[in-house]
Amino acid sequence: MIVGASRGLGHALVAELFGRGWNVVGTVRDTTARTPLHELADRSGGRVTVEHLDINEPAQLAPLHDRLGPLDMLFVNAGTTNNEGTPIGQVPTADFVEVMVTNALSPMRVIEALEDLVAPDGLIGAMSSGQGSITNNTTGMREVYRGSKAALNMFMRSFAARQAETDRAFVLMAPGWIRTDLGTSKAPFSIEETIPLVVDVLLSRLGKPGLEYLDRFGHTVPW
Repeated sequence: MIVGASRGLGHALVAELFGRGWNVVGTVRDTTARTPLHELADRSGGRVTVEHLDINEPAQLAPLHDRLGPLDMLFVNAGTTNNEGTPIGQVPTADFVEVMVTNALSPMRVIEALEDLVAPDGLIGAMSSGQGSITNNTTGMREVYRGSKAALNMFMRSFAARQAETDRAFVLMAPGWIRTDLGTSKAPFSIEETIPLVVDVLLSRLGKPGLEYLDRFGHTVPW
């Protein structure tokens, strides 16, 4: 299951997994608009399923849980950003709250609500960012986004610590700066060259317990 799959990286993750023979559930936020995920589902022969979820609406999680079956993998891709050049002291409170809730709190709410559907030796992951690395932050800027991903990393580490006795794999993925609506056209890497590597890393972690913070090549990112 890929949460946040209407377009961009999430849609590409669903398409890549489908292409490798998996049955995939992808979620979209809008209940009315058709998306690339719907187009993929239409031609998938029933192997791609579209579900509705706005991750910032916790009341939607229990009904979604009840509609789903067992999962081998749960990966939360949904996220957002703000005006990236604004120093933290000048960020409007509403912008701060939106980014922190969408990127840190809501993904963990999804994971906490759906984790019992994931196989005991399955994988639970979330789309983080290299910019969530405190060690690697030598330039500043993009400060709310950086902080939200660092918070996500901390929350995921706490979640994994509470499941230390399980056989599940936990992954925080830092895919690199990719050309999407969120990443903008300035990003150096394309979806086509990045997502197959991301999927390689995710699948390689199945059956390997514990939490890893990894880039698309499977290298550890400093916390």
